[in-house]
Amino acid sequence: MKSPFTGKEMKLVKDKRSMEFRKEKFNIIFHYYLCEDSMEQFTDIKLDELNINQLHNQYRDKHNIPFPDEIKLIRQKYKLSQNKICKILGFGANVYRGYEVGDVPSLSNAKLIQIANDPKGFIKLVEMVDDFNMDVKNELINEIEKLIKDEEQNSFDIDHRSYLLGNVFPNIFSGYKRPSFEKLTNMILYFGEKLNPFKTKMNKLLFYSDFLMFKKYCFSISGVKYLAIDRGPVPDNFQSIYDYLKNDNYIEFDIVDFGEYYGEKIINVKNFDKSLFSETELEILDFVATHFADINSTAISDISHTEKAWMENHQNKKIINYNYAFDLQSV
Repeated sequence: MKSPFTGKEMKLVKDKRSMEFRKEKFNIIFHYYLCEDSMEQFTDIKLDELNINQLHNQYRDKHNIPFPDEIKLIRQKYKLSQNKICKILGFGANVYRGYEVGDVPSLSNAKLIQIANDPKGFIKLVEMVDDFNMDVKNELINEIEKLIKDEEQNSFDIDHRSYLLGNVFPNIFSGYKRPSFEKLTNMILYFGEKLNPFKTKMNKLLFYSDFLMFKKYCFSISGVKYLAIDRGPVPDNFQSIYDYLKNDNYIEFDIVDFGEYYGEKIINVKNFDKSLFSETELEILDFVATHFADINSTAISDISHTEKAWMENHQNKKIINYNYAFDLQSV
């Protein structure tokens, strides 16, 4: 961005600031451009969004308020239009639409959305609606009851996946996304399809994708937590995740003998599902794949060792706070 005073390119600056939302104060990493001649500060639409998203994310985290993706998934789980779920929850149509695109629900509305996420609780809300056609209401209740049975039958698989990723409410260690095993799986399939990387490189590709997404938009892609180990950042429980995917026939390993050690190259068995990702997420994945295409496992590990995210966490093998995304040097 150029200074309106001098026409020169301005420096992007980040510093910690306290900002207020709904009469509560939160500390964020405030981004702005600095005109070094006049010392005036400026922001644009992207930086304003980046700053306000940090504020909203912390407020949601503090009060356990569902995030936009979660709100949309709740509606899609029941195969409902926005108008229908508005009637069930008692929200105005414009109010609810706003929640799906980023508006922060009130605490009372957030509680209703959380109740709706549990099919058993949602049935009670449906039964209380007066202005639904009786046939429509009964059909919806039947669908919800089927969903409850399906969830009970698949509970072991769901619980195992949740265990692998940590079934946590979105927070700063998940990039303010609820962990999605489906998205992580398809990120692995994406890079497997594009690059056929070894496991070590795959871990770094996943890290850079999630953290670059957070750097630009304050949300990760997968909701995965990353651990700083000797060879660089890796998804928490990464060995068990790959074993699960191999046993479930998503991937297989091509073992390569390098003499002193063996490398495990990841080979796709199933195809990448593009429909799970937004255009923005796909752009991030494509950028990371292209950026690191010709860099081998050793080199990308060395690159990751230059990142503050790894340097300040690897000695104690800590989970990496996504705020380190704002300090990324390599992407």
